[in-house]
Amino acid sequence: MSTLDAGQNAGVTPAATPEWLRGLVDNVGRVPDAYRSRVPADVLAAIADANSSATRSGTKRDAAVLVLFSGPQDAPAGGLPEDADLLVTVRASTLRNHSGQAAFPGGAADPEDGGPVGTALREAREETGVDTARLTPLATLDRMFIPPSGFHVVPVLAYSPDPGPVEVVDPAETAIVARVPVRAFTNPENRLMVYRQQNTSRFAGPAFLLNQMLVWGFTGQVISALLDVAGWAQPWNTGDVRELDEAMALVGRASQYGVEQ
Repeated sequence: MSTLDAGQNAGVTPAATPEWLRGLVDNVGRVPDAYRSRVPADVLAAIADANSSATRSGTKRDAAVLVLFSGPQDAPAGGLPEDADLLVTVRASTLRNHSGQAAFPGGAADPEDGGPVGTALREAREETGVDTARLTPLATLDRMFIPPSGFHVVPVLAYSPDPGPVEVVDPAETAIVARVPVRAFTNPENRLMVYRQQNTSRFAGPAFLLNQMLVWGFTGQVISALLDVAGWAQPWNTGDVRELDEAMALVGRASQYGVEQ
């Protein structure tokens, strides 16, 4: 579990973790190092500088995202169930920040949320219609800073054997809501590195090319780190480096999330 303050961990129940997720939940403290290991040093330095600047100016905003895994309760430890999935959205193209980008459901904290777990559950319900009564928060990850939006984000790891139907609630905010098979993310054929140069800033990091979306940026980094820590990652071609526009042009060419490739 994260070593941050008890308030951040309020509302989590790690004892409810199914055995196949135990390796991840028990080792969430390793996620930050796994996250950093896939990002070039100059990009990490730029994020740290942006974080320091936002701290000095007081412009950082608290936020949380829901990292929801679904799958059978009784699957054995040490493996990944065939039908395990991960809840992912694609933000509407009309939004000012991160438009058209794949993301975990989540957003800015409200005082009434009572902490990041409450924020993540509220935002997920508002964005995807998921029945949060079916979900069990298991752990929180260390806060991560996202420079473009100024969000100081806490990923909340949660589980449900069956979260029920999900859908786009507000098309002005969300274009796609999907429960994506985890094996689509572990498939080496779906993995690549993406970079973007914008003015003086640069982003580079792991990404996933699926049939409806390119998962990159913060979300791609977090998923990559989770796969590494859980022991689910397979060797993949980290030398396949694409510029963002080139990678986005490939969206839609994959079929069935590439699970059978």
